[in-house]
Amino acid sequence: MAHDEMSRRENRQLAAASATMGPWRTAAGVGAVVGATALGIEAISGDWSLSMLAEPAGWGLFFFFLTAWAGGQLRRDTGDRRLRRWAREHPWRSALPAAGGLLVLNMLAQVLLGGSGLIGAFFVSLIPAAVLMAIAGVTNGVKEARRKG
Repeated sequence: MAHDEMSRRENRQLAAASATMGPWRTAAGVGAVVGATALGIEAISGDWSLSMLAEPAGWGLFFFFLTAWAGGQLRRDTGDRRLRRWAREHPWRSALPAAGGLLVLNMLAQVLLGGSGLIGAFFVSLIPAAVLMAIAGVTNGVKEARRKG
């Protein structure tokens, strides 16, 4: 069955499966380091409150999901070869679980830690999710161009 003949449900299942290929321990380490660095910068600013945790949490989550997605795309030693090919052929769909997870978790961090309203937190969280999707598209576009050339 060709990829174009797959149902929406099958494409969602493949996207979720491709998201599991990421190096999760490495991603957690990168996210923790970036979040701790951002928290240190916030602490230096002197504005001490619970809301000072929202922005570092957002930075940590962004780099966590970016590292997990990128590592899953770059790793060749794990996972099904057909699944990696599907992810390479569908960069936007393969990045959707990471972008969706980032959107939801960053929105929760903004609401719970930053004191933002639900609508404001959604729009603030939409920006990093869109940047993650853009990075996914550009990265795979360049990778495909280099592979063909």
